[in-house]
Amino acid sequence: MSDSAFSFLGRTLRRRSFLRVAGATAASSALVLAGCSDDDDEVVAPTTPANTLIFANGTSGVLNYLYLLEQLQAAFYQKAVDAFPSDFTAEDKAAFIDLRDHEVIHRETLKYTLGVLSSAYDANLTTPLAFKFESFTLSTRTGAYTAARTLKEISVAAYNGAPKLLVVDNATGSHVTYLKLLTKMASVEARHAAFVRDQLQPNSFAAPDAVGAAGLDTVKTPVEVVALIAPYVPVTLDASFLPTT
Repeated sequence: MSDSAFSFLGRTLRRRSFLRVAGATAASSALVLAGCSDDDDEVVAPTTPANTLIFANGTSGVLNYLYLLEQLQAAFYQKAVDAFPSDFTAEDKAAFIDLRDHEVIHRETLKYTLGVLSSAYDANLTTPLAFKFESFTLSTRTGAYTAARTLKEISVAAYNGAPKLLVVDNATGSHVTYLKLLTKMASVEARHAAFVRDQLQPNSFAAPDAVGAAGLDTVKTPVEVVALIAPYVPVTLDASFLPTT
């Protein structure tokens, strides 16, 4: 993979270096959660009506919501890596492998966290959800990066809106631990989004459709996010019980 330059927030990073920085940040997040628990949160699991996943109110609900989003992204990159577009360069292949690895780190970090809380939504599922990517064109470089941009921008908006939804526990301070984790992961997701946008159109990582008038990323509520990812998920999602402020 050639080490061509990537400009990000006024600094010039080498693309490989950029992804290594992002990956290192994600990996460090995995070490934050040891020993944390939040037993007051309601357990989240698939429930009635059939084939519906309801995210419960509370911290475990918020983490499950992000866990599902990370599962979706990891599955997407795995699918792309399993059958690269014919016009992918060696650099593209290396980048997608790195992106896949980062999403797996995020997914497993949240899975571990929810395991500590004993509340992962899929703990009792016999088979994992089979995500649907038929609406994407993954046979071409443009199609693969366009799909990656779509999912990344949803993810960035989701992470930007998630920290304020965490339940504050003044006795244990556990919400602070989760806040630190989500902040780190949000930073990685934003770097990913900037990278894939730049691959589609150079210097577009801060274009008007990516940031608002104040130069800030988009923020979306869980209800807005689950509506956007619904086409890719094989069950009905209900985020109406999650807090909005």
